[in-house]
Amino acid sequence: MSVVKMVALVAIVMILFVNCYSVNLGMAVQNIFTAAKLVAVLIVICGGAWKLFQGNTQHLANAFSGPTPNIGAVATAFYTGLWAYDGWNNLNYVTEEIKNPSKNLPRSIVIGIPLVTLCYALINISYLAAMSPTEMVQSEAVAVTFGNRILGVMAWLMPLSVTISTFGSANGTLFAAGRLCFAASREGHLLDILSYVHVRRLTPAPGLIFHSLIAAAMVLYGTIDSLIDFFSFTAWIFYGGSMMALIVMRFTKPNYPRPYKVPIIIPVVVLVISMYLVVAPIIDSPRIEYLYALLFIFAGLIFYIPFVKLGMTPRFMNKVTLFLQLLLEVVPTSSMALFD
Repeated sequence: MSVVKMVALVAIVMILFVNCYSVNLGMAVQNIFTAAKLVAVLIVICGGAWKLFQGNTQHLANAFSGPTPNIGAVATAFYTGLWAYDGWNNLNYVTEEIKNPSKNLPRSIVIGIPLVTLCYALINISYLAAMSPTEMVQSEAVAVTFGNRILGVMAWLMPLSVTISTFGSANGTLFAAGRLCFAASREGHLLDILSYVHVRRLTPAPGLIFHSLIAAAMVLYGTIDSLIDFFSFTAWIFYGGSMMALIVMRFTKPNYPRPYKVPIIIPVVVLVISMYLVVAPIIDSPRIEYLYALLFIFAGLIFYIPFVKLGMTPRFMNKVTLFLQLLLEVVPTSSMALFD
């Protein structure tokens, strides 16, 4: 396991370097790895179609014949499934770098999510054409097992594809998360240094480094299953909070500009789903980790009230900011005109 964690840390460092070096390089890496991922998806779908053509449909007929899970297990299963779709919100973090975002952002989500859903559905059908549901559960890497059964001497393509998919997903997540830190800092919710950009590369290097350090700490601490469960638990608390805020503002601030308009029923439905995904696992299988996650969230008030709400700034922070600014060669965006 230590070797796996070391490889993960090396990947984080590589992705951090790419995104700190150039925005265009980060996007080029994302495009290349996404294209490679789609080729791998096509290989899996074609392999499954070949097995179905041979008449291997017995597992599809009994795919849902197992015992009905309880509501808590269904919610936990949704964590893993919805985590695979969690990239849908990454574009919201980079609206300032999207051309005509009021049109292109909704358009990209409307086009992208159905295509991803179609790909995942066809991939799962392909898996069931080659192995039983029990074998899928017992397999540590379903795609690898599928490749060993379908591709023969070319089975090495599946581990490579999984690596490409993981690396590309991590690259896209860091690209978006760095901008999230940047925006939060600019609004005064995080340290000022996180809203600075590199004087030559024009990348939000401090935000990228900050997020990478958090990712590295999580890699060292947990396993993939625990990280998915507790990340999803925390994320859906904030998704639900966002929906609640949207509903409240729809009535309290009806005349505010709305570049992205949706029917009120959509945030209501998402709020209900969020409540279910947060409450059901706690009722079904209460664990101390859920309490830790809630305490960690509310602990933010310890920093928010004095440093954000009241605007208090420790004297030594100016020296820390100056030191990091010189070390990382970053400046506030308001000062970029001096370097043109």
